[in-house]
Amino acid sequence: MEAAGYYQQFERNLDIILSGLEAGLDIRPTALGTSLPLEVYVLSEVLNQGGGQFRLTTESALERLREFYTQFRQNEADTEALMQRILADKKAVMRTPEGRLLTKEMLIRRLEYFNEAARQVNVMRNQHALGSPPQSRSGVGLELQK
Repeated sequence: MEAAGYYQQFERNLDIILSGLEAGLDIRPTALGTSLPLEVYVLSEVLNQGGGQFRLTTESALERLREFYTQFRQNEADTEALMQRILADKKAVMRTPEGRLLTKEMLIRRLEYFNEAARQVNVMRNQHALGSPPQSRSGVGLELQK
């Protein structure tokens, strides 16, 4: 899928991930448990680099995603315009611990991540609905929290 496709699916992907977490899907035994809060943070930094005003203060995957989603929805039109501007800019760079990277590439990688995370959450929900047993860290975790 191209960057435009990831961008078009972004809000839907956020909804899928957030609804899965709010339904009690346990992502802790999966890579999402660690990567989701980090990716939300990096996305916020990319958007802030382009002029966004995202401020994240929470740590857990669910709370951080909720916090980001609330801020995204409050400024949806501005954030979407910002994302379009970043995707159109072929020269903007940002400093990262790894050096200087293209802001556009940073945004595309985050959009790809959220697309894949939404796909994984859907798989986990389907497995749970079919009665599959919870998986370990090496597999896809799908246990619902009690």
